Amino acid sequence: MEILSEESHFVPNGARDKEHFELQTSCSSGAKTGAGFKIVMTQRILIIEDELGLVMTLSDRLTSEGYAVEAAHDGETGLARATSETFDLIILDLMLPGRGGYDVCRDLRQRGVGTPIIMLTARGQITDKVIGLKIGADDYVTKPFEMMELLARVEAQLRRSIVGGGALSTEVYQFGDVRVDFRRAEAFRGQDVVELSAKEFKLLRYLIEHRGAALSRDELLNEVWGYDASVSTRTVDVHVAGLRQKLEPNQRHPQFILTIHGLGYKFSDERRLQPATNLTNPSQT
Repeated sequence: MEILSEESHFVPNGARDKEHFELQTSCSSGAKTGAGFKIVMTQRILIIEDELGLVMTLSDRLTSEGYAVEAAHDGETGLARATSETFDLIILDLMLPGRGGYDVCRDLRQRGVGTPIIMLTARGQITDKVIGLKIGADDYVTKPFEMMELLARVEAQLRRSIVGGGALSTEVYQFGDVRVDFRRAEAFRGQDVVELSAKEFKLLRYLIEHRGAALSRDELLNEVWGYDASVSTRTVDVHVAGLRQKLEPNQRHPQFILTIHGLGYKFSDERRLQPATNLTNPSQT
């Protein structure tokens, strides 16, 4: 039985075979064949932990299980990497130098990052666990812990993430100087209200929920308009142009709603720098 604490330095004796998740996907509508193909994806895990021995222990074991592991040793670096890169899971320590684990978790959720978070901490009080879960953590593991338990929790969170489809973890999302409140159907650039139509809101939400993915015009048309006989893929282009005009700093050189030539569009927030720390409606201040 493997019990891990901050002082432990477990090195696996051998790699245990791990069955990778295999995502079944079909060829795009433009492909000449309708046969399906299989994509085997190595899932990426970010460890935000300042105890180097524990980072080494976790990295070695998770790597032996077939995961791609990255590490950050303080809260600021972890937050920056979690918001600028794509990870399938984050293991987050509570006690970090600089920005603490609670703050990192809260900021990630306020920025719309829905990556599953397992909070890893020496604190075992129920109130600490409740706070972590309330601000957006998906699970909570107390040190010292059994490695098999952590692995089981990692696999469970990854399964839920795949089934969940990456929905927004918060109804308020911020990128650049734009803040979108989907629950209230309101958008702001700085302190100014941005008027968006119902379809523009629906299109923007779909793009953000699938941020980082290349989305075809046919997919956007199907998901946002439902393939209404009265619309065509040109309608998607018109609405994207409208969103860029209203939300991009420079619509001729978009930073967020990007064109994927020959396919469609992609929402990218890799250059998003400002945290959504103030979720107050500007019209109420």
